[in-house]
Amino acid sequence: MSEHERRIDYLEFPASDIAATKRFYTQVFGWKFTDYGPEYTSFHDGRLSGGFWHSAQVAAPGSGVLVVIYARDLHALSDAVAAAGGAVTREPFEFPGGRRFEFTDPSGNRLAVWSDQPA
Repeated sequence: MSEHERRIDYLEFPASDIAATKRFYTQVFGWKFTDYGPEYTSFHDGRLSGGFWHSAQVAAPGSGVLVVIYARDLHALSDAVAAAGGAVTREPFEFPGGRRFEFTDPSGNRLAVWSDQPA
C-alpha cells in the first residue's frame, strides 16, 4: 500500500436520501455501490472510493470542499445531471486549461465537472 501513502484515499459525503443518491451517481457516472446497512453506502468510480452516510442536513451549496470530476463531453454530462435529478448551478465556463460546470446532487452536495476538450 506504499503507493497510497499520503494520497487522497477515500471521500465521504452526507446524503439526505441514500437510494436517490445511488440512483443519481449510477445513472450519471456509472459508479458502483456496496451497502453497509441502511445508513451508509460505499462507492467506487473505477479509480477512487468513498461513501455516503445518511444525514438530515447537507452543507449549504457553495461551502466546503469542491470535488471535480473529469469528462470529455461537458454538454452530454450536464444533460445527464439534469435528467437524473441533479441541478446545474453554474453553466459551462472557460478557465485557463479547459472548461467546467458545477452542479448539486439530489442531496445538495456541490460538485463540478471539467474538460480539456474544446466546446
